[in-house]
Amino acid sequence: SWRKADEASLMAGLRRARRETALIVALADLAGIADVDAVTAALTRFADAALGAAVRFILAEAARAGRIALPDPAHPDDGSGWVILGMGKLGAGELNYSSDIDLIVLYDPDVARVTEDSEIAKLFIRFTRQLVHILQDRTGDGYVFRTDLRLRPDPGATNIALSTGAALQYYESLGQNWERAALIKARPVGGDIAAGDAFLAELTPYIWRKYLDYAAIADIHSIKRQIHDFRGHEEVAVAGHNIKLGRGGIREIEFFVQTQQLIAGGRNPELRGRRTLDTLAVLADDGWIDAGTRDDLAAAYASLRQIEHCLQMVDDEQTHTLPDDEEGLTVIARMAGFNTLAAFAEALPATLRTVRDRYSALFESAPSLTSALGSLVFTGDTDDPETIATLSRLGYRNPTEVTKTVRGWHFGRYPAMRSATARERLTDFVPALIEALATTDNADRAFMAFDRFLSRLPAGVQLFSLLNSNPGLLGLLATMLGTAPRLAETVIRRAHVLDALIEPAFFGRVPDRATVEERLANSLAEATDYEDALDRARIFGQEQAFLIGVRVLAGTIGARQAGSAFTDLADVLVAALFDAARSEFEVAHGTLPK
Repeated sequence: SWRKADEASLMAGLRRARRETALIVALADLAGIADVDAVTAALTRFADAALGAAVRFILAEAARAGRIALPDPAHPDDGSGWVILGMGKLGAGELNYSSDIDLIVLYDPDVARVTEDSEIAKLFIRFTRQLVHILQDRTGDGYVFRTDLRLRPDPGATNIALSTGAALQYYESLGQNWERAALIKARPVGGDIAAGDAFLAELTPYIWRKYLDYAAIADIHSIKRQIHDFRGHEEVAVAGHNIKLGRGGIREIEFFVQTQQLIAGGRNPELRGRRTLDTLAVLADDGWIDAGTRDDLAAAYASLRQIEHCLQMVDDEQTHTLPDDEEGLTVIARMAGFNTLAAFAEALPATLRTVRDRYSALFESAPSLTSALGSLVFTGDTDDPETIATLSRLGYRNPTEVTKTVRGWHFGRYPAMRSATARERLTDFVPALIEALATTDNADRAFMAFDRFLSRLPAGVQLFSLLNSNPGLLGLLATMLGTAPRLAETVIRRAHVLDALIEPAFFGRVPDRATVEERLANSLAEATDYEDALDRARIFGQEQAFLIGVRVLAGTIGARQAGSAFTDLADVLVAALFDAARSEFEVAHGTLPK
């Protein structure tokens, strides 16, 4: 019991309880006494109990130390303001034998009664670290659960415990569609359950939009493609196939359900369920899918989850990949109830193809985020291994920095990325950008230059649409960023210079001296004083030099023409500024003698 335990004995007790639970459930599973639903429900109940015991111990210990006041010391979690949300399979009540548990940890400052308000954030961060330590650290008794906190808002920039207000503000202003999908399964699993329910109730308009949310489908496609493009698992197979992320796998069934929940759940509350099989049934009852699709996917889900459980019973490994040797496959086949490996090898591909076909029909019009060179997908909270491999093949020397930076864009860390539309355009644009930058002399330098460029933009929707629809302009921008540092700096400081590059006449004849004189005169005519005239002349000169340099880079003019154009520009600037300087001098000192 948490009431009588110190931390060491609590940790030992939870680890023993985990082993005993896993053994009892596995025996019932292998004997055919418990089906997949019963197995996952039992494993989830243990996780809830373990979390509850750890949370109550931490809160009671803090109360004894005078750091927090608890409304009911006999039930420390009630009214504590500490919210533990279970995500993924934990939230849905569908845990595996060797599942990680995904948690979002929050605190409600209006509910929590801490002794020092200024220390509230630090206190709940400390609580969260202790919770992870109790559950995850390996001791002589093993561990309870590997614990992942990365599904919280913008995990690269936020603390491991957030206030409910900060989390709400993030989701309402910067939340991404993949986060909406993840929150479908969110469930208060520990701490102040009432505060957790209240938080999720406030998130209802964000997760469940009142209109049929087809507008989000373009972005949802990108989540699908991150799952779908798990390279190395593109084709249906048996040996070495990943039954979770591979073609026809568990994730495709889950995503088939979640996508339709996001589309229609706002107007159909009955579609807001957390459990996959339950929601499949509701989708059929409401006419979103036919009975055949429901039955096919439900049977496939049960079969694949059973195989997944068999894989994880072996050595307590969190794996979803079938062995690639005959002996290993035979063991899994027998555990899954097949008399022979041949029967297993015949049944599994049929199941995977059924899922693949049903799933593909839902996304048959999805554009690909996979280039001819491999996977280039960045939606989500972690690196896709094959995207890392693709970036390396393309010539990026630091691919993890690239993926980290792109995810930062998706989290809205720059002004240009604050709107949902900009982030959705970005999803489609980034693969083309990555490939274009890879053609330059230094892909990493070009990428970081584009990041600096993006950081200074006030808005991104029009730019992403423009570059995505104009491969020539994108290629030219990439070349500048990667091979022409001075031109790149001009673009970074003054993004509007790109406007000139989309004019059809830009790459034609270079403006003659008279045209340059006229344009400069028009600019200087609007100057309010001498200093303003100097600033206008500097900007004009830099932008005109940039445009000449771009023509050279694009190969539309040669060195001789460029030299002549630069000379004309210098002559025009000197002449105009001489006149401006003389006028300013005469105002201060009188007319120069002739």
